[in-house]
Amino acid sequence: MTATTDGSTGALPPRAASASETRMTTPVAAGSSDASDAAQRAIQRATDFLLTTQDAQGWWKGDLETNVTMDAEDLLLRQFLGILDEKTAHAAGLFIRGEQREDGTWATFYGGPGELSTTIEAYVALRLAGDSPDAAHMAKASAWIREQGGIASARVFTRIWLALFGWWKWDDLPELPPELIYFPKWMPLNIYDFGCWARQTIVPLTIVSAKRPVRPAPFPLDELHTDPATPNPAKPLAPAASWGGVFQRLDKALHGYRKVASRRLRKAAMNSAARWIIERQENDGCWGGIQPPAVYSVIALRLLGYDLQHPVMRAGLESLDRFAVWREDGARMIEACQSPVWDTCLATIALADAGLPADHPQLVKAVDWMLGEEIVRPGDWAVRRPQLPPGGWAFEFHNDNYPDIDDTAEVVLALRRVKHPDPARVEKAIGRGVRWNLGMQSKNGAWGAFDVDNTSSFPNRLPFCDFGEVIDPPSADVTAHVVEMLAVEGLSHDPRTRRGIEWLLAEQEADGSWFGRWGVNYVYGTGSVVPALVAAGLPGSHPAIRRAVAWLETVQNDDGGWGEDLRSYKYVKEWSGRGASTASQTAWALLALLAAGERESKAVERGIAWLAQTQREDGTWDEPYFTGTGFPWDFSINYHLYRQVFPLTALGRYVHGEPFTGPQAKGS
Repeated sequence: MTATTDGSTGALPPRAASASETRMTTPVAAGSSDASDAAQRAIQRATDFLLTTQDAQGWWKGDLETNVTMDAEDLLLRQFLGILDEKTAHAAGLFIRGEQREDGTWATFYGGPGELSTTIEAYVALRLAGDSPDAAHMAKASAWIREQGGIASARVFTRIWLALFGWWKWDDLPELPPELIYFPKWMPLNIYDFGCWARQTIVPLTIVSAKRPVRPAPFPLDELHTDPATPNPAKPLAPAASWGGVFQRLDKALHGYRKVASRRLRKAAMNSAARWIIERQENDGCWGGIQPPAVYSVIALRLLGYDLQHPVMRAGLESLDRFAVWREDGARMIEACQSPVWDTCLATIALADAGLPADHPQLVKAVDWMLGEEIVRPGDWAVRRPQLPPGGWAFEFHNDNYPDIDDTAEVVLALRRVKHPDPARVEKAIGRGVRWNLGMQSKNGAWGAFDVDNTSSFPNRLPFCDFGEVIDPPSADVTAHVVEMLAVEGLSHDPRTRRGIEWLLAEQEADGSWFGRWGVNYVYGTGSVVPALVAAGLPGSHPAIRRAVAWLETVQNDDGGWGEDLRSYKYVKEWSGRGASTASQTAWALLALLAAGERESKAVERGIAWLAQTQREDGTWDEPYFTGTGFPWDFSINYHLYRQVFPLTALGRYVHGEPFTGPQAKGS
């Protein structure tokens, strides 16, 4: 059985499910000059558009759209701190209300099914914005919430937000002791066993869990309980012999420990956690460049007595304001994160591969900005690699504690494509980036996103961790980008690169695809791995490459494009490579096919035709679908620049051939 767009089970969508299909004309025949001409025209329009959207400082940044929990939690934070104003509440209400589905629910991605915790948080936010529970759209939402089990069935993070106002009991939440900060690095469940995003969230939440604050609730939420008389029903324990049962019993023990914990030790632990938090505040006031840790850090420090006018608190709140995107209709959307480094390196690669001169002033300006964003001091990654010199790039404007292995690889690939007036400066930055990436290789030969060997299974088993990924194991897409970068740098035959290649070959799925951790999903993974393997020297005739090509041809939509729905993370067999055609996913498939030597194939011609014919007059593509991934299935992202940079890259490689490989890669 499979899930349909409304969350029910039933038949899969037809192959040609793209909304843009109605705008398409007769497909161009394979091998015709018309395909090349159409691609050239599309390249010119897309290049012109992308050049006009560059910031004067040299960077690009598209909106990073997620779901309304960001907006709801922003209002809840402001209510908790006593700073919620009518303008903010009204603007957030406009956005949240506009995202509600026909059945009264809210989804976590475009066209997705209603999601309970998201719907609860959106409902509460609209109550804060002044919506009456008797209004038709609110009554429909509350009825659906009760049908799904009410607040008691929501995830832990949602119930924490509700506990802040007495809408849920702290006793009925998993315990998270601040003494965790003292666990040594070799001990299971120490904070460095968690992925960096989880680590930054958990440390402040240990303070919140210890303090258990309750602010006066502005209204009751009885309508969200299936039984208002017993709003917090007890859940049965799993069998003691199961991991779930073990960790449930551990949580009960921690609740008991809370009653006998030394006050002096607990106070010291909270102060140590506060120091840890403050030491990791970025120059712009945020934490890790992402919204959730910033929100919880502000709450934690406020509970420890930090005044809202304290420099740390003031900078933190100002950073959260910068996550707001104000729309023309007055609505206010909150970004979970911002992606300027990622967007800039991808835009640079796209423009260079599309034929823009290597010394074009705007490409040089982009390189200048990227060079200024290099991270040259140690961060949390140095806990596992204390002797490794720094030299990477992060994803965001400011996130020096957590450079990103994926971004570093792509920045190096971008720098290699531009003729800069100070080549020595570029070479030094590239050298540091390559050295850092090589030093961040995990022991299995692959690469994660932020940390080395962040693979402990214990964090995922905690009752507290019921939402999203909390560890950062190596993934095929990140490993592929590093391997491609190393190949361009002439390191195809380096033993470390070969280990990465071997790992990628072993990770190929039986159908010929690769799993996509940070993009949706098997199309992204395959579109990342195939170009990397070819760049590293595998011929297009290699069995792994042929299996990947066969899979991509099998899942091509009838309209000529490719698409994959986020349900492939949950219903793998039914949804792998299936979904409405999108510009970014069509481009990923084309990048793999072109690297494999399939330029003259009918599949490539049809894909190029789809891109050319669905491009709008202003050089852009429309893409409401979410093709980026924060946490597979749980947290999805629509990167608004993906629909521009990846199609331009694919069109450029179709017209101009293989991408720039770098002078050192020749003969490697």
